Amino acid sequence: MTMRILLASDGIEEAGGVDTYLASVACGLVARGHAIAVLHQNASSRKAGVPWPRVERFGLQELGTGQAFSEAEAWQPDVCFSHNMGALEIETALVERWPVVKMMHGYLGTCVSGQKSFEFPHRQPCDRQFGAPCLAMYLPRRCGRLSPAMMVREYAWARTQRGLFARYAAVVVASEHMRREFARNGVSDSSLHALPLFAPSIGAGTATQLERADRILFLGRMTPLKGGDLLIEAVVDASRRLGRRVALTMAGDGPERETWRALAARLGVDAAFPGWLEPAARDQAIREASLLAVPSVWPEPFGLTGLEAAACGVPAVAFDVGGIREWLTDNESGLLARSDRPEPSALAEAIARVLGDPRTLARLGEGARRQAAGMTLERHLDRLEPVLRLARGPSS
Repeated sequence: MTMRILLASDGIEEAGGVDTYLASVACGLVARGHAIAVLHQNASSRKAGVPWPRVERFGLQELGTGQAFSEAEAWQPDVCFSHNMGALEIETALVERWPVVKMMHGYLGTCVSGQKSFEFPHRQPCDRQFGAPCLAMYLPRRCGRLSPAMMVREYAWARTQRGLFARYAAVVVASEHMRREFARNGVSDSSLHALPLFAPSIGAGTATQLERADRILFLGRMTPLKGGDLLIEAVVDASRRLGRRVALTMAGDGPERETWRALAARLGVDAAFPGWLEPAARDQAIREASLLAVPSVWPEPFGLTGLEAAACGVPAVAFDVGGIREWLTDNESGLLARSDRPEPSALAEAIARVLGDPRTLARLGEGARRQAAGMTLERHLDRLEPVLRLARGPSS
């Protein structure tokens, strides 16, 4: 039975992973016969890598909040599938009107800053449960900005978001790691669902692993939590171990870009910083890489870039944090860097081990492709549809 599904999110047609997910899911649900509409907070930026289907849109900025909700109510959704929503008054209005399935793309309501990691005395994931004691850690451990006012605002926001947990018809996350995180922070097992993400269809025509030069690829936002500086140092170490130079492409942008570029130049790394790549250029960069590096020092909720590379037969090396194991099976589709905390030498060892043996590289590449082949949009929708139907309740 088909449904009328209202998607809700801060933005639409943006360059980030949440919008790419939403556009793909919207296309898939429309193809399955469901009616889709979108309620969004920010104006469209027209930067999406995945085209959106033609659906009704209710823009809060364009129409005003009252008019947007009036038009959404007139559309008569059966269920709302909500995503990143910074304005919790909007989120509250959603749960007051419709059954809401909430997809948690990050640590919303389970961490004061949402970063789920410490910066001091060294960068490492945090495994604390959210609560008032987190405030004692926020400034000394550099959980967020060095601002007491920001700390208070973020804590109040997280508490409000946490207070909405019981009002959702269901909560969806992308990994077993995130399911455990939200379960220990008060979401009941009966309403909590781990639905792994899916690989894009970009693998056709890919060169074989043995044809690729030694090139490491990083894809993502350039922030301290993404560990780009550790990767640059690891590439230097790996080149020394291999006795040959390893090149590096760091695609993306963010506040650390120039710092990382300067570090690469100072250490003599053959590194390119092309910025954000359009879909075709991004796919080409993946196909030209020997190996994807995911040097994140925070617990990634999932790590979608790993599946994007795996779809092209490109294995990954990564620190064993967060939901990485959802798509990286150690020594089958890539290697996990072994260390008590994220550090360059462990990452360098993993890089050298893969690039040092063509047979290992080829084996892991095939394993990555098999892993991606089992994680498709269709399988994701097969698991998502029952969650939405159950949230909707008996049809009228």
